[in-house]
Amino acid sequence: MKRREFLNKTALSVAGLSVANYAFSNSLIEEFIISETNFGKIKGYRENGVNIFKGVPYAGNTSGERRFRRPAPLEKWAGVKDTLTLGAPAIQNPRRNEPAPSEDCLFLNVWTPANDNKKRPVMFYSHGGGFVIGSGGSAGQDGANLARNFDVVVVQTNHRLGLLGFLYLDELGGKDYEGSGNNGMLDIVEGLKWVNTNIAQFGGDPNNVMIWGESGGGAKTSCLYAMPSAAPYFNKASIESGPGVRMTPKEIAQETTLMLLKELNIQPKDWKKLLEIPATDLLAMQGKLPFVPPFVEKNRNAGFMRRNYGGFGPVVDGKALPHHPFDPSAPAISKNKPLLVGWNEDEHTFFAWERKETDFVKYDFEGLFKKLELQYGADTQKIIDTYRKARPNASAADIYIAISSITLMGLGSVDIAEKKVKEGGAPVYLYNFGYKSEMKIPGTEYEMGTPHAMDISFKFNNEAANKPSFFGGNKPEKAIASHNFAELWTNFAKTGKPSAKDAPAWSAYNLKERPTMRIDTKLEVINDRFKDELKVWREVGRL
Repeated sequence: MKRREFLNKTALSVAGLSVANYAFSNSLIEEFIISETNFGKIKGYRENGVNIFKGVPYAGNTSGERRFRRPAPLEKWAGVKDTLTLGAPAIQNPRRNEPAPSEDCLFLNVWTPANDNKKRPVMFYSHGGGFVIGSGGSAGQDGANLARNFDVVVVQTNHRLGLLGFLYLDELGGKDYEGSGNNGMLDIVEGLKWVNTNIAQFGGDPNNVMIWGESGGGAKTSCLYAMPSAAPYFNKASIESGPGVRMTPKEIAQETTLMLLKELNIQPKDWKKLLEIPATDLLAMQGKLPFVPPFVEKNRNAGFMRRNYGGFGPVVDGKALPHHPFDPSAPAISKNKPLLVGWNEDEHTFFAWERKETDFVKYDFEGLFKKLELQYGADTQKIIDTYRKARPNASAADIYIAISSITLMGLGSVDIAEKKVKEGGAPVYLYNFGYKSEMKIPGTEYEMGTPHAMDISFKFNNEAANKPSFFGGNKPEKAIASHNFAELWTNFAKTGKPSAKDAPAWSAYNLKERPTMRIDTKLEVINDRFKDELKVWREVGRL
């Protein structure tokens, strides 16, 4: 199964499983809440001590003549608009327990302890799903527990995705389509503007906004960190398991646009025919083009390369996104904004589960060499030897997962941290999430450990001791790890320094001690973690 197909199906299955855990179906609406916005009054509801507003429009329509353009201005409304249910997600396959996807998808959700004009920190989250699926209404990232337990305001947006959010038309469409390759990102900026103007009415502080996100949401956060239009509207950031060091060069984006037109038998001069094609047909065509992961990797033999050319994601267009987010250096525009960055210890087990990859559990070290040689060539034995020395009790399968996990999300995270340190501005903090789930990769007895995406429900404080979860498993101590993660992140949102009551002091990353916080049921700061492993990745030109 192709990654994109799988992610779409996974979004449905995970959403269904998550709702049982996080929908709070036993709770009752306590009262309806009316709030002012700059466009008109909205009605939300209070549930279990949290005021919730869902499906709040933050910008106008993006369909019809507005397809591939900036959204129409949002018109003010009379009376009170109900914001009691989720708004439409961006065009993608249908999502369970959410409205039908729509081109007109610019809605946001707010969770707040009270609409009382108290200046709480605002945690503005960008959802994962690469740049092609997902929404701000995913059940596992429900913001109620963060708001209730840690006295913060949580905001999440829906925004354009895939072809409709990132098709580069600047060269064909002219001024009206300027920034088209970053429409999905610019939509998020509109959400930040809405927060700046309105969040005080929801008990939030417009001058204390943290942007954060996981996987594709981490890459979106990397981009926002480098975008001039976003700069006035946030104060700190967290990039989680999605180190967006480099994005699509506009030359590649233009090739992708021409590839799309060719597939549709449209001449470049007739590109406006794209405006007449039903969105569902464009979605089907999107599925035929190569998938773009939320990063471009480094390879000493090929310079900076994308794993697959083509696909749709943010474009380094020289305007909306002036340069790669963290290449060749950290963005000067965010020099004075504190940053969190890190990854999960066993990222690859998610992708093994996704791809039904089970052969690795049978590898001996000869089989491991054969598997990795396809990717690392003459460097393969050196890499394996380094990992075997650093982890003398690890099996060949363990080393395969370790190597695959750090190359997926770890090297980019370390790269970002080092570049932020060298910039000499605000601090950066590096972390690893390490709570181990006992859930097994289907068809094997291999435990998933800390897979990609498992951190979502943990950092949102949505892991309960007495409730099983899809990735988190059944052990009651997962609730402790979840609380630890959430406390560190909410205190970072409040002060710009991550801390927790029972945690050791977490010093900012530096190039001498290289402190890294390991997040689990116990919080532990480890200096120069993965020293030997990172050394070999530098030697072979991957870091």
